[in-house]
Amino acid sequence: MFSEVHGCLPRCCRSISLARCCLILGDQLSDSLSSLNLLKPEDAVLMAEVWSEASYVKHHKQKIVLVFSAMRHFADALAASGRQVIYVKLDDPENTQSLVSEVQRAQDRFQFDAWCVTEPGEWRLKQQFEALKAQIKVPFEIIADDRFLCSHDAFKEFLVGRKQPRMEHFYRKIRQSTGLLMEGKQPVGGQWNFDHDNRKALDHRQTPDPPSWPLDATTKDVVELVNTRFANHFGDLHSERSAWPVNREQALQILDHFINERLPSFGDFQDAMVLGKDTLFHSLVSTSLNLGLLSPMEICRAAEDAFHQGHAPINAVEGFIRQIIGWREYVRGLYWAYMPEYKERNTLNANWPLPAFYWDETKTDMVCMSEAIRNTRENAYAHHIQRLMVTGNFALIAGCSIEAVCDWYLSVYADAYEWVELPNTLGMALFADGGVMASKPYCSSGKYIDRMSDYCKGCRYSVKDTETENACPFNYLYWDFLNRHRDRFRTNPRMAMIVRNLDRFSEEKMGAILSRAEAFRHQVETYGGDAVELP
Repeated sequence: MFSEVHGCLPRCCRSISLARCCLILGDQLSDSLSSLNLLKPEDAVLMAEVWSEASYVKHHKQKIVLVFSAMRHFADALAASGRQVIYVKLDDPENTQSLVSEVQRAQDRFQFDAWCVTEPGEWRLKQQFEALKAQIKVPFEIIADDRFLCSHDAFKEFLVGRKQPRMEHFYRKIRQSTGLLMEGKQPVGGQWNFDHDNRKALDHRQTPDPPSWPLDATTKDVVELVNTRFANHFGDLHSERSAWPVNREQALQILDHFINERLPSFGDFQDAMVLGKDTLFHSLVSTSLNLGLLSPMEICRAAEDAFHQGHAPINAVEGFIRQIIGWREYVRGLYWAYMPEYKERNTLNANWPLPAFYWDETKTDMVCMSEAIRNTRENAYAHHIQRLMVTGNFALIAGCSIEAVCDWYLSVYADAYEWVELPNTLGMALFADGGVMASKPYCSSGKYIDRMSDYCKGCRYSVKDTETENACPFNYLYWDFLNRHRDRFRTNPRMAMIVRNLDRFSEEKMGAILSRAEAFRHQVETYGGDAVELP
């Protein structure tokens, strides 16, 4: 039996014989969804929780709870509006645990005249639906997802004639097309980008506590399901409250909280990292945006209104809007333009196994890594600088396996979907795409982390040391990374000066750095981490 908990009527009960079904995916929870808006009153909706989607990587427990609970809440809302909904729970004994086979099972039972689905965000699902389209005996339409501001065709037009399609150029085009923070054809404030104002280390000011919600009955049921079925997945699971919105009402609450409590200070401190302050002034809207509970333009308009009302400064509002209509739209465009070949890129031939401390922060003495991974384990969250300049930076300079790192990021964050995660990880953090996204690798020694955080003060490693046993691993791994790739980076205008500094090292100093890097790798490979007593 289907889990007919949302009022789905068998075909024999319908008064109109011609009816179709719309498949809605777990990240398509939008009333304005393109496929949903095409339905007539007699048409139905299918939603299914399936093992194949929950386990193709071992998603963080909180992410699975978030998606399944949000799906159930959205199905309830559809049913309350009069829509006929077939909802298949994960533990339904008849569940085939595959989206494609659940479509076929529903078709066998209800004999719909046609199917539709809004284009999925991930390449692998698009390929599965294209294959289903060729096999199923009734029309199966894949409809463009218009919840994004830039279509696939528009992004392809942007790529024409560009050897290096930089985000900044794309961002300006989107600003012009949307009118966000524009005065006619000119940007508000006289410049497009205020990023130079957004790199302050946090002072002693208070940071706002993020909102959270008591678990309702629906979410409690999902928590029990995840604790039973996904007990071996990474991450903590809270049994009393949730920090992630599971419905539209909660999503609007978290957006209002950001605009009112966080946005004014967001710009100044968006690159800061502080022990014990897991979210600082960051927005926390990414899970709601990527699920479809919020739209990009309503988020950006709210931020723009805060600027015009004098509530938030231009550097904060511009920096936030750039993340939404710049980076988010840009990485989606790159993903669909370059897949599936993009996923196989590994320009720097990185293949070192991902250290065990990425899954267990107690296995490293590096405070920055331990803190970022603890935050990730507890909250299914880390802000963009922790992701890029701590866990990503380490993976880059250590030469960690591209596939393993991309799978890790996709697994551990509540807002991660391949279309947004893959370009950010493979291209931005790991420079594995050869410079499509970034003009230089985002690599640094421990100096950057020391400047932007208080992590180094309590770390057993010395951020000022490069060659001894007490040296910060980021320091010697950084120079070891540059040494491995010095021939490539000599010709990079943004890296050439750094490589020349490397050339000035004495043979003794270079030897000490390389020996320290080799010893670190041996320790991690042999003992699982650096937080161990060596024999």
